[in-house]
Amino acid sequence: MTTTGLDDDGHIAREGSLARVTAEFTPVVDHARALVAERFGPDRLHSAYLYGSIPRGTALPAVSDLDLLLALHHGPTPADRADADALEATLDADHPQIDGAGVLLFSTATLLSDLERHDLGWFLACLCTPLLGEDLAARLPRYRPTSLLARETNGDLALLLPRWRERAARARTEAELRTLSRGAARKLVRSGLTLVMPRWGGWTSDLAASAEIFARYYPERAPQMRLAATTARTPTTDPAVIATLLDDLAPWLAAEYTATHGVKAPRP
Repeated sequence: MTTTGLDDDGHIAREGSLARVTAEFTPVVDHARALVAERFGPDRLHSAYLYGSIPRGTALPAVSDLDLLLALHHGPTPADRADADALEATLDADHPQIDGAGVLLFSTATLLSDLERHDLGWFLACLCTPLLGEDLAARLPRYRPTSLLARETNGDLALLLPRWRERAARARTEAELRTLSRGAARKLVRSGLTLVMPRWGGWTSDLAASAEIFARYYPERAPQMRLAATTARTPTTDPAVIATLLDDLAPWLAAEYTATHGVKAPRP
């Protein structure tokens, strides 16, 4: 893999692997694998994947969370979600080296669909590390850092702005504000990176690096994007920071994104 996250053929290389999981997090991954197999079983589960900092080998003890994606044979049901929630709670309670666990649930049909080919399909093929079962990436194409990929991954930013502002307005606790600021900042940094991704010609999940790559093309917005990268790693309750991100950077970025790459295909 090159410094731009591409393989020798110019495709986005899969960024994580089980070999990169550090010793601190190996027990968590082993426990997650066992719990997923036990609680979902072959009748429901097609395959399971890790994503995020743990399979990238960049996780920090007591700071990073454990992220899982489960591909199911059928569309997720309330019972599936309840089992996933219980799995999250068990992992979080049993392993102090993680700051929570998250489980995404999708059907294999959704992950392999034409509609999701350049969003969830790309996410699984390039950002997820196989943990259990057949790797669905074998049924997906290889991906280049194109405008189509940019559009389908983050071309929905404008739709999120009113939801973020509503959450900010009704937040009553510091925890709610931190969760909002972290999630919104991550989306803004990812969107900033994919906005310039076709021009730069690469991919990275590193938030600080993403902000600096964006800054090469939009230096006037560089301080705000660096602020977003900082907030994504260290969430804030500061009203001024949240206002800068939601009321200034976000609407500008959404408009620039639409003008450059268009709008993401509507989902049901």
